[in-house]
Amino acid sequence: MTPAPSTAGEPATPSTLPLIVEHNARAHPDRPALSWRAPDGTGWVTLDWAQVREHTGRLAAGYAALGVGRGDHVLLMMADRSEHWLSDLALVRLGAVPVSVYGTSAPEQIRHIARNCRAALAVVEGAVQAGVWAPLLDDTATPLTRLVVVEPGEEGPHLPYAALTRAPVPESFGKSLDTAGPDDPLTVVYTSGTTGEPKGVVLTHRQVIANALALDAAVELPPHVEHICYLPFAHIAERMLGIYLPCHRASHVYLCADPTAVAATVREVRPRQFFGVPRIWEKLAVAVRAGLALLPEEQRRGVEKAMEVAREHVAFRERGETPPPELEEAYARMREEVLQPLLAAGGLDRVTWTASASAPMPLDVVRFWSGLGIVIMDAWGLTETTGVATTNSPRTGFRLGSVGRPVSSVEVRLAEDGELEVRGASVFSGYLQQDGSVRSAVDDDGWLATGDVGRIDDDGYVWLTDRKKEMIITSTGKNVSPALVENTLKEHPLIGQALVHGDNRSYLVALLVLDPEAAPAWAAAHGVDTGGDLAALAAHPAVRAEVDRAVAAANTRLNRTEQVKRYRLLAREWGPATGELTPSLKMRRRVIRDRHAAELTELYAD
Repeated sequence: MTPAPSTAGEPATPSTLPLIVEHNARAHPDRPALSWRAPDGTGWVTLDWAQVREHTGRLAAGYAALGVGRGDHVLLMMADRSEHWLSDLALVRLGAVPVSVYGTSAPEQIRHIARNCRAALAVVEGAVQAGVWAPLLDDTATPLTRLVVVEPGEEGPHLPYAALTRAPVPESFGKSLDTAGPDDPLTVVYTSGTTGEPKGVVLTHRQVIANALALDAAVELPPHVEHICYLPFAHIAERMLGIYLPCHRASHVYLCADPTAVAATVREVRPRQFFGVPRIWEKLAVAVRAGLALLPEEQRRGVEKAMEVAREHVAFRERGETPPPELEEAYARMREEVLQPLLAAGGLDRVTWTASASAPMPLDVVRFWSGLGIVIMDAWGLTETTGVATTNSPRTGFRLGSVGRPVSSVEVRLAEDGELEVRGASVFSGYLQQDGSVRSAVDDDGWLATGDVGRIDDDGYVWLTDRKKEMIITSTGKNVSPALVENTLKEHPLIGQALVHGDNRSYLVALLVLDPEAAPAWAAAHGVDTGGDLAALAAHPAVRAEVDRAVAAANTRLNRTEQVKRYRLLAREWGPATGELTPSLKMRRRVIRDRHAAELTELYAD
């Protein structure tokens, strides 16, 4: 591979991830690279880049002693903890291929992945995970022969993780490290499986580095920026943002192993960048709105005025225009006096780049955050495109509600039926087959059919409609985007989640879920006392009347085919642990429809 050209006197980008780690250890040895919570819960343990190189070298020797070699797949099922991050890099330095598995994966999914990638070794977090994986050791159809268990004292009959670094590293071992080539597999990422079995997406060093370079060209960030890592490493977004881009940028990763501690970690770290899938931004917006509602009326009016100024300032930037001096001055004053103190309470006062991806972002949520001076740069891409294929950008332009324009490593076009197609340097090699081969998914000209439907405007911005396979076709032959309808319904704070149903039906119905944070706050503000019981709230006449009004208001903004005629209000939030959402918080529509089949049938009863 020809190294990427250097700019501004900087050396060319190394062509593989191990060479990037080596470069960081030499050029920035003392710069913080990785931090995680101390075992006692107080403070952070931090490794600099020189220590990362040294530690991953010792780990690589430990894995090699277990028989792991170049090209071998190794399965990893852990939270976002140091052992996961460091093992990933250690295996890559060895020339092996790390494969992270979602902690919420069902046993049949784990079995499918283990068989598909033919891994002989799995590294799991503790006794619970070991109990799920252990039956595969006796499964003759599965190549798995050994488990490594990370949590001390929970290994049982399996190898403790600590044993990997006990033996001295042979003097000649260094010659076995960092020899991977640009076109060697860097990882296999299994799709999260909204439908069907997970598919193994093979990504090479070349493809990952191409995407990293393209993203750097689109975003504006200080050097060596902090990143809070909380999404699963089995998701392409966190692999790029939490492993590959920090290596590429020699930046600083903070590991947040407990996703419920994200807000507290943000307040402590005060990062310069923050990525959240839409559901994260929705939940944060609910929390901020609830806080604003508690302010004295005069102070609340002051915040609302500041937010109006911020939105006007963003609107000029969105149009590509320079805000007039008086607006610039007003915004600077409002930001310093009103907005920054609000953002500081949540740890977002230093943030310079915020983004979202994975699913269509509700426009009202984007507009809300723009009123706080935070422009969420919505992006779009697939595991198969090594993550981001299009993005909004403060550098190259943005349109709120769109997913931006293609990054420099890809081209995007529309097929005749409106399906988005992508080709370029960061499009994947293909899907891993059980015999070890890789099946390409692009056509003869290199175009990948993404399964997403959308449009491209005259300025090159991409606007998503929905997943092609999730489009609803009514009995009258009309096409409806469920995401459009669902996001419109969720604009009311009481409605936290929504699923629209109506394939081959004459009208749409919906399952609506009360927001567990916003609903009690709304109830308290309106004198509804149910003791915090969400089920009682969902049945309360005042709540039902308000949701009726919310659905009616949403219907006024939808065309006749898109309008929801009936709905069922639910109290229990959908989540990954209960199976209705993927680990990246996308809806598993089939699961939800199956579990609520009786309610959906009743909604169509005359």
